[in-house]
Amino acid sequence: MAWKILGEIKGRKNVPENLVKDLLRAYNIKTPEYRVISDVGDLENLDLPFPLALKLCSDRVLHKTDVGGVALNIQSLEELKEKLQEFNRRFPGEKFLVETMEAPGVELIVGLLDDSTFGLSIMVGLGGVFAEAFEDVTFRVIPIAREDAEEMLSELRGKRVLEGFRGIKVNKEEIVDLLLKVSKLGEETADHIKIETMDLNPVFAREKDTVVVDAKLVLKT
Repeated sequence: MAWKILGEIKGRKNVPENLVKDLLRAYNIKTPEYRVISDVGDLENLDLPFPLALKLCSDRVLHKTDVGGVALNIQSLEELKEKLQEFNRRFPGEKFLVETMEAPGVELIVGLLDDSTFGLSIMVGLGGVFAEAFEDVTFRVIPIAREDAEEMLSELRGKRVLEGFRGIKVNKEEIVDLLLKVSKLGEETADHIKIETMDLNPVFAREKDTVVVDAKLVLKT
């Protein structure tokens, strides 16, 4: 278990995205490569390939897209510097996440939530901007076994998208493995942090892998 990361997370309410992704990576869950920066001086030795994304990375703002705190497909260092200077003006004193842009895939949402009746549960469904519109999600109480994860995917109304619909190539075993890793994370950290919600959205499900593009974590304090 990632004891150091849990020590940084414990006691917070809204956990900054870099720490959420540090925790995910401790459980071998793939995320984009990222760096935490504060100002233009931090870009001198940036070792990430373009195109890049720039995101507000704050424990005060949970929904960064709502406040214009996300810039995507940045193509050059000059453009990145301009965007960062703009973000510095708009979000003084905050830190920012620079990360690689990922090749797209089928968008999923995966999460954990503390249900008032059943306790900590895992969910999966269609993700991205359509998550709330379609409400195509399914739940299980953790921990789950492989059979549970496979059954969850079979319950989705949009499951054909994961089964080669119109030539779409998705590795379902990688999605199952992701669900098992998230379940394990929730189970193993329960004695150290009290998860209210973990929201991984979008998750890109691709032909060979899955990658968590955006991650939010809210704890009970």
